[in-house]
Amino acid sequence: MFRPNRRPYTLGMDVPTPTVRDASLATRLERLPGVGTARAEKLVKLGLVTVRDALMHFPREYRDFSGAHAFTDLREGEHASIAGEVIDAGTRTLYSGRTMLSVSLACGAGRVRAVWFNMPFMAKRFAKGMKVVIAGQPRLASGVWEFAHPEVRWLAASEQAHASDWLAVYPLAEGVQQSHVRLAVAAALDHAAGVCPEALPEEMLTAKGLLPIERAFREIHCPSSHAMIAAARRRFVYQELLMLQLALRMHRSRQQQAKAAPAIAVDARLDARIRARFPFQFTPAQQRVCGEIAADMGRAEPMNRLLQGDVGSGKTAIAVYAMLAAVGTRVSPDSPERFQAAIMAPTELLARQHHQTLSRLLAGSGVEVELLVGGQTAKQREAAIARIAAGTAGIVVGTQALVAGAAEFKHLGLVVIDEQHRFGVLQRAVLQQGQAEPHTLVMTATPIPRTIAHAVYGDLDVSVLDEPPPGRQPVATYRVGPDDLDRWWEFVRKKLAGGRRGYVVVPAVEESKRDLASISSAYESLANGPLEAFRLGLVHGRLKAKEKAAVMEDFRAGKLDVLVATSVIEVGIDVPEATIMTILDAESFGLAQLHQLRGRVARGATQGICGAVTSSQADPHPRVDAFVATTDGFQLAEKDLLLRGPGDLVGTKQSGMPPLYLADLLRDGTVVAEARRDALDLFQRDPDLADPALERLRKLILDRWGETLGLGKIG
Repeated sequence: MFRPNRRPYTLGMDVPTPTVRDASLATRLERLPGVGTARAEKLVKLGLVTVRDALMHFPREYRDFSGAHAFTDLREGEHASIAGEVIDAGTRTLYSGRTMLSVSLACGAGRVRAVWFNMPFMAKRFAKGMKVVIAGQPRLASGVWEFAHPEVRWLAASEQAHASDWLAVYPLAEGVQQSHVRLAVAAALDHAAGVCPEALPEEMLTAKGLLPIERAFREIHCPSSHAMIAAARRRFVYQELLMLQLALRMHRSRQQQAKAAPAIAVDARLDARIRARFPFQFTPAQQRVCGEIAADMGRAEPMNRLLQGDVGSGKTAIAVYAMLAAVGTRVSPDSPERFQAAIMAPTELLARQHHQTLSRLLAGSGVEVELLVGGQTAKQREAAIARIAAGTAGIVVGTQALVAGAAEFKHLGLVVIDEQHRFGVLQRAVLQQGQAEPHTLVMTATPIPRTIAHAVYGDLDVSVLDEPPPGRQPVATYRVGPDDLDRWWEFVRKKLAGGRRGYVVVPAVEESKRDLASISSAYESLANGPLEAFRLGLVHGRLKAKEKAAVMEDFRAGKLDVLVATSVIEVGIDVPEATIMTILDAESFGLAQLHQLRGRVARGATQGICGAVTSSQADPHPRVDAFVATTDGFQLAEKDLLLRGPGDLVGTKQSGMPPLYLADLLRDGTVVAEARRDALDLFQRDPDLADPALERLRKLILDRWGETLGLGKIG
């Protein structure tokens, strides 16, 4: 959970300028008794420099150190802690030359043995008659329960004042031991006793049944019981999520109050003109979402809507509908000028595809579609920027170049951001420029459970496309082991000979230490092996933009049979005739990425086929097995969260949003909902958090989220 070299998440403690009362929280760790300079230098690797840092370095797990297990409770391989009395202890040298310390303990109904290898110095820490607790995973060795290298708690008068039945286990870095962190945390707790300022009002603590801040810190680091671990964690998780929800509500309120949005009225006539441009009928789900968007855009306050839809559900059509609504609306009744729309794509490849699609769709309409990407020449960029500023460019398609500060729109009415998790709040804010705030539609094909969507996109309304266009069939997906590979390539050749086109996806551009297939070696082996009879093209992220565009155009036009590519084709590539895909080293991809890749062969009426090639025949590969088992993106999103946790699901690295350090959005779903409800209620009663009892909470929110979300002037 901890990200080295990032500012630690100082929930409930970090303020812009510490007061005299909490100044001791900024005390450097080397000044604390028992830490010293040498240990403090090691702790810097974890980002632990001050008392505040140490207190906020939360345990990643706990080990039962209660000694509550009985001898008869022991099970091989299952963690246990058991109390006993030392009967004897001795060290001997094994045939291998290693030393082994063996300590025998009387534990009620039987005896157990604790052993340590090559640690002879441990022998002097044990004496006959001592009472200890050992914790670890026992195994039966020659009929005796044996603990190898267990954790030990000596039950003696010299026992630490804060010894706990539950031992905290912390995230570490190379060269930093658990003992270093535990010592620093214990010293920090002693040093900060009585000076941890409380951020939540007493009334809220009582109503929600939350621990006060100081006790929460003690219980999360040195819990007195298993129940108190849960209570302490709940205190921090609730506050973390409450702060996030309040920050997002402040952000949305600021957007809505600071500037008026253009009212873009989609009447029946404009709606009919837009729909006539599409060569297909909208699905009921698309019609519903278009209605939600039209209602939002018709109001004189900024739309902020997240559109979720599985791969191939028709999100791009919704985006085009919204953009045509903008460019079909006059800036004022007596002005010939119309609003502009911008769509930002995560890759230049996808941006160019959007540009081609829109140009074809709007041919003869009088709407100019402009492209602004990093791969253009300086002359091309200057000309594009000039047309955008003049307002002659109706729809602008771009990448990060749109947020580089160079493009200034004359009448920007709508911003569409494709693949929301690749960008985020920071980039959205940069595009929201001008005298009027544009409407914003953000889209993602990475499904997110609704509870989590509310947690991380609390400043957005959420729409869901929950049905595919008519005629779309689920992609038939297979796991292909080494023993199946020859038959798979024979199958692929047969399909290609029948007129299909396909992809071969490779995980790396160059050979790596993990021996993943490189795109160059894969291309050569395919061109001179199983696919030698077919026309192959090569695309990867290191090709120049023009080269990539040329290869993709050849593939679209049918001049190539197979495209060998990296995950650069993951998002948005639309070639309906390409219906068969082979993913090499499939276990090296994430589950969401596998699903995105598979979506490239689900673009037409012909059923797509996907083979996930694994390096072993029978070894379990949970991600690949889940990928093969279902084509439902929302089910896969849930499975992905279970397999790897939320992690960077919401793209905090790309968006600039501070990560969630303690809250687990899947496990803490009920707390997410609770914090959201409470934040909405509190915000409605006191949108500026002006109540003196909320002063510290407000300061914390502004310090944590103010710069990211533009909250510095709230209140």
